[in-house]
Amino acid sequence: MVNVGPMRPLLARHRRPLAVLCAVAAVLLVRLPQTSPPGGDVLVAARDLPGGTPLTSGDVRIIRLRPPPSGALSGLPESAVLAAPVRRGEPLTDLRLLGPALLDAHAPGLVAAPVRIPDSVLGALVRPGDRVDVLAVPEAALPASGPPPAPLVTAAPVLAVPPPDGSSGALLLLAVTRPEAAALAGAPHLTLSLHPPVPS
Repeated sequence: MVNVGPMRPLLARHRRPLAVLCAVAAVLLVRLPQTSPPGGDVLVAARDLPGGTPLTSGDVRIIRLRPPPSGALSGLPESAVLAAPVRRGEPLTDLRLLGPALLDAHAPGLVAAPVRIPDSVLGALVRPGDRVDVLAVPEAALPASGPPPAPLVTAAPVLAVPPPDGSSGALLLLAVTRPEAAALAGAPHLTLSLHPPVPS
């Protein structure tokens, strides 16, 4: 018969460290089966880029993100143009490019309408995400007692501010209803004012 008497004090002395090791092992075993979210290749800006930039392969680089942002681009679309400025390393999504996706974040039924105003300095103050009121400017000066022009559009979201194209004034892309787009297209002279932020 084997004498195991001396083993009992040894086990008692190491019982607590062994219990701690078992607890750590149990935690690790529980975590091992958990899988990380799938990763994906994502385009990011290779440098700070202004809005209106026609993107080329030198403007972007590919990194792997886990998980990739919603709407992230894994390849550079043909004739892609930035709708707004981006910072170096910022992931590029469909909402960052000029195109139909710009309206995805807005109410259904809106269209993207280009609006040109003659004041390029005023246009330079506007940024994507701003809201503006657009007013028709009469060709003749209004009398001092006359009413001010009524806005054709109120609190229209600015989708993009394309870069200067050599024409006079400034061009903006606004999210408006179809009737508002028709009114804007029929007005020969337009100006705008920045609208206070809309309460969320």
